[in-house]
Amino acid sequence: MDEPESPLTTSLGLVRWIGWAQMKAGEDWIRERELSHPQAFVLGYLEKNPGTSQRDIAQVTRTSAASVSSLLQGLERRELVERRTEDGNERTKRVYATPVGAELIAGFEEAMTAADETILAPLNATERDTLHSLLAKITSVLPPPSRS
Repeated sequence: MDEPESPLTTSLGLVRWIGWAQMKAGEDWIRERELSHPQAFVLGYLEKNPGTSQRDIAQVTRTSAASVSSLLQGLERRELVERRTEDGNERTKRVYATPVGAELIAGFEEAMTAADETILAPLNATERDTLHSLLAKITSVLPPPSRS
């Protein structure tokens, strides 16, 4: 009887390994800044969507308002975000990344591009094109990923 292949020798096992390496690079970058993944996500989101309401942050992160409030309190203590009331409405607070918060999160996209380059370094341009074509062919018949 043949032994089952190791997950690290199957094609999809190798794809998962690549995904793990990419995820680890992102986690290491976040950890170096003493942020949790949710904190880094919210800071990045606020950079692209300044003045977002706490309710919107809860929806985007699929968490409760209480969880968002706690997360924002931690970021406020580090002076990475600020909450402001607008239009005299005390119930609706808008959230902004501070300049310190924006600077802390700056460079994430570049760091992930560098991680991708490190992962793909063993491949020449033709091999990269072939890999991309094969992965695009496989994913063309799969449902798109969702955040649920």
